[in-house]
Amino acid sequence: MSDSDGAQMRAVPALEAKGLGLSWDEGAHMVAEGIDLHVGSGEVVCLVGRSGCGKTTILHALAGLTRPVEGHVLLNGVDVTGTPGQVSYMLQKDLLLRNLRIVDNASLPLVLSGMPRKEARARASALFAQFGLEGTQELWPSQLSGGMKQRAAFLRTYLMGNDVVLLDEPFSALDAITRYELRTWYVRMAAELGIASLVITHDVDEAVSLASRVMVLAGSPSEGRPSRLVGEVLVDRMQDAVDFSVTHAYVDAKREIMMLLG
Repeated sequence: MSDSDGAQMRAVPALEAKGLGLSWDEGAHMVAEGIDLHVGSGEVVCLVGRSGCGKTTILHALAGLTRPVEGHVLLNGVDVTGTPGQVSYMLQKDLLLRNLRIVDNASLPLVLSGMPRKEARARASALFAQFGLEGTQELWPSQLSGGMKQRAAFLRTYLMGNDVVLLDEPFSALDAITRYELRTWYVRMAAELGIASLVITHDVDEAVSLASRVMVLAGSPSEGRPSRLVGEVLVDRMQDAVDFSVTHAYVDAKREIMMLLG
């Protein structure tokens, strides 16, 4: 294989949408049109838009839960349009089962895939320190803070075994300090684990805090105006900044996103 061939293979996005058109009623009323986006390994990309513009509908199509009326979804270059179970999907709520200890909640995907419970518990437990959960293995969900519950939910999502993760406003239920801590932690973890993450949010500050790229979605499907991607904003992470939120890069990215949202 030549160097150019190898470079081309490495450039294939982990997740890609090409020309997605989405509808609530098989094309009679379009929710979104012409959606093109991509996410690379270890990258966090945010899709930001106002409430009701179709962000979750797009996420459902990327997860294979609904089939678009137009376009394709590709994982590592392979067409998986309309095929569920190919990516990991995390919702706003942690959805931990109250009757299971934290290690059993986290290892549930492994058990459901056929792994013996003892082995699944051991594999999950080995990751607790990396996910900031050390010492909570035998606790019940009711004994954890909101932030710790969300970490456990992230670990469970990771153990689904997919290298692409879709996140539907995963920090929205947390207090401001915990949101800040978990955003910082998640960006680092995604890079370390090589996870391709697409996060949807209507919070512009959250998008700038998390993403290296922010895709801006605008439209009003309920008023007959299908949503479209109206711009992409690159975010200079400035990892050495003491507080990124007060840097010129942060403020400039936020201003550009707000202008695109209109």
